[in-house]
Amino acid sequence: MSKRLEGKTAIVTGAGSGFGAGIAQAFAREGAAVMVADINGKAAESIASQISGVAQVVDVSDGASVAAMSKAAMDTWGQIDILVNNAGVTHLPTPLEDVSEPDFDRVLAVNAKSVYLTAREIVPVMKQARKGAILNIASTAGVSPRPRLNWYNASKGWMITATKAMAVELAPSGIRVNALNPVAGETPLLKSFMGEDTPEIRAKFLATIPLGRFSTPEDMGNAALYLCSDEASMITGVAMEVDGGRCI
Repeated sequence: MSKRLEGKTAIVTGAGSGFGAGIAQAFAREGAAVMVADINGKAAESIASQISGVAQVVDVSDGASVAAMSKAAMDTWGQIDILVNNAGVTHLPTPLEDVSEPDFDRVLAVNAKSVYLTAREIVPVMKQARKGAILNIASTAGVSPRPRLNWYNASKGWMITATKAMAVELAPSGIRVNALNPVAGETPLLKSFMGEDTPEIRAKFLATIPLGRFSTPEDMGNAALYLCSDEASMITGVAMEVDGGRCI
């Protein structure tokens, strides 16, 4: 059986750990050439070495850094078939009026502005090829917001709307744009979401998820693999929940 992404190239941001690493590993397993892009160079190199990928240091909130990432991919492959905007940050659980301006700016720059910056560099490449798949990693927070994560929630709601707007505009160019909405998972951001990591807080958090567990990098990898493969060639503009029933 042929691999589902054989011959395709993919950039995955925030791929040095967590969901991004799971997505990069799933793509490589199915035959894609993967650029593991992360602000943490050592983490990127570690994952890239595991999957025979290309490591790239990137600050997704910085236009010059994103441009360098796109150029490195084109210099290496001559094409970019898949882009996964996975890199993300949050602020600590805080009353909305008490979130600092620097924290607000950082959340919006990494979670929202990055989607604009990667689109600015990579959409022209995909338009020229008349094909491509973009996947934005949003969150259940953009659908069913949690208290005290207000501006993070808002950034993910923005990402979901951006996904739908991009899908409508780019469809005539053969470019599909979708999103995934994971519930909190076993990633470096989990402690930040919960404020502190204790058995009691974990139990309270898990009680809101009908399937009774956190999402995993493997869950995200499998869902991303489907949406970015040709199997989903008729699917664009969806924000698919990978949340164990959290948003029901």
